[in-house]
Amino acid sequence: MLRWAIIFLVISLVAGAFGMINVSNVARRISFVLFALFLLMFLAVVALVYLVGSSVAPVTLFAPALLEA
Repeated sequence: MLRWAIIFLVISLVAGAFGMINVSNVARRISFVLFALFLLMFLAVVALVYLVGSSVAPVTLFAPALLEA
């Protein structure tokens, strides 16, 4: 999704350089929407990893308590 946002940003810049204002505005808006969706999904994944990581206790492979049992 980030790749598509960058592609539409480049399209917007090129269209703006050639004077195609309407195409530039549409591509810029699509780029902003895609980047916002990417950012929201990235933050959701980071929050999920933080919540799951804090609830799972780390387990060592060769714990002394496991070897004595």
